[in-house]
Amino acid sequence: MRRSPLLPRPGRPGGLLVLAVALLVELAGPLVVALASALLSGHPATSDEAGRSAGTIVASEDVAPAPWVWPTGTREVVRPFEAPADDYAPGHRGIDLATSVGTPAVAVADGTVSFAGQVAGRGVVTIDHGEGLVSTLDSVEPSVATGDAVQQGMVVGVVTVGHCAAADPCLHLGARVEGRYVDPLRFLSPAAWPVLLPESAWPG
Repeated sequence: MRRSPLLPRPGRPGGLLVLAVALLVELAGPLVVALASALLSGHPATSDEAGRSAGTIVASEDVAPAPWVWPTGTREVVRPFEAPADDYAPGHRGIDLATSVGTPAVAVADGTVSFAGQVAGRGVVTIDHGEGLVSTLDSVEPSVATGDAVQQGMVVGVVTVGHCAAADPCLHLGARVEGRYVDPLRFLSPAAWPVLLPESAWPG
């Protein structure tokens, strides 16, 4: 009787392993090819390699970097964005970041300074990033002037007292898209766990 080429020959080392691999290939398809090859070669296959062998799409672990950087380097949000019902309704049109007075504040992204000066007694720097996107830093003592071109990470002022009380200083970061306020967190890398205070603790 003719012997099947899949059956091990007597005395041939590894014959049972070859038979097992052949049966697995028949039953499980291409995914096993990668795993079996790795087993026989002594090098474990990665999930990416196995997925490619099976013709599946493997999601990359690489995540696109956030378009903005945190303006003071810290990521502690002490008051979140609170969308107003309309342009004149109450709300919190940005996020407050824990910091200290005198901390350098940097441009969150490349752009052009559209305003640098005082608003209601507080120093404000507004940067136009193009395509309708604008960022605002409040309260700062500006070190730039209107019309200046800035690069991401460039110091544009230092934190002062104003938006937050002197006992708990903060930097207010606002974002607008086509004139409408949006949550700045959508442009930033993940925040640290926020420390939220009662609404009654904030005058405005």
